[in-house]
Amino acid sequence: MPADPFDWITEAAAARHRAGLVRTLRPRPARETLLDLASNDYLGLAHHPEVVDGATAALRRWGAGSTGSRLVTGSTELHAELEAELAEFCGFEAALVFSSGYAANLAALTALTGPATPHRLIVSDAGNHASLIDGCRLSRAETAVVAHADPQAVAKALDGHEGRALVVTDAVFSVDGDEAPLTALAQVAADARAALLVDDAHGLGVLGPGGSGTPAAHAVAGAPGVVATVTLSKSLGSQGGAVLGPAAVIEHLVNTARTFIFDTGLNPAAAGAALTALRVLRREPALAQAVRDHARALHTGLTAAGLRAVRPDAAVVSVAAPSPEHALTWAADCRTAGLRVGCFRPPSVPDGISRLRLTARANLTAEEIDRALTVIAATAP
Repeated sequence: MPADPFDWITEAAAARHRAGLVRTLRPRPARETLLDLASNDYLGLAHHPEVVDGATAALRRWGAGSTGSRLVTGSTELHAELEAELAEFCGFEAALVFSSGYAANLAALTALTGPATPHRLIVSDAGNHASLIDGCRLSRAETAVVAHADPQAVAKALDGHEGRALVVTDAVFSVDGDEAPLTALAQVAADARAALLVDDAHGLGVLGPGGSGTPAAHAVAGAPGVVATVTLSKSLGSQGGAVLGPAAVIEHLVNTARTFIFDTGLNPAAAGAALTALRVLRREPALAQAVRDHARALHTGLTAAGLRAVRPDAAVVSVAAPSPEHALTWAADCRTAGLRVGCFRPPSVPDGISRLRLTARANLTAEEIDRALTVIAATAP
């Protein structure tokens, strides 16, 4: 009998078990009984009645699916409305909506580095999200990975380069929740005649005037050479992603970005939910401040309890664990005590440090924050 060609998968699974790195799907019920400090629903809008109604209205008007790629039948008037309002709110000339933030990042990196030439350079922060890393790889451009949040390292990588160059960074890094030095990075990129691509997945709805995003907070939104990507699945409580930038860049993506041209368009219900959530945020800009206040309250309580927590710049609060095994046990004990927290371990973390990842929400109460802090401290390894 021939050998099983997937024997290597069994061996890889055994190695994951030995290293304490097994990941398990945990389907949650429709009615959540746990206090949630794990989701990315930063503004608490995923279940907001107006947002749900926006999704339902779009579903009834446009149908369950977009029915095709954006260039065939997948673009509706609703998509165009969402793109126009999103670009205006964030301070950019134009926007293009994708089926996910991951697809938006792949599109931006592969399309903005242009046709293959010997002189294409991407300078990428060492802490960037996996979607940015994958985009760099797919672009086939030379990629220089530089020290985390270090504008001088970026300047050094760009020094002497002759040709097309793109600096890419998360605006708020997803693991520790720290903010990139965007003002300095924009200046370094401009000085080197390089473009700057900012992934604002964790900044939209949390940072900037009224939650308009990290580029707006640093006064670089709409600046020449600056492009941003966002997700609709975090602060806006929906699904999908978008690229924001000059109209010429957006037109270029429509014509060249493979994850736009060959992917089915974002479904209408998600577009309707995202547009409604954006309008709720514009009407209630204090939601952004509430998220930041609650994140700081979590950090203050964690450090007061003697835990090693990273000071949050946005909604994410990271708490170091001694090992992957300790992180898993800690998260499981929190769950048993009625609290859902994120658990990040290698290889998902670039620094190799396992941690609990907590996410603040605008609609957390003081009592819920106190309860979460009590559980985390009581179950700490």
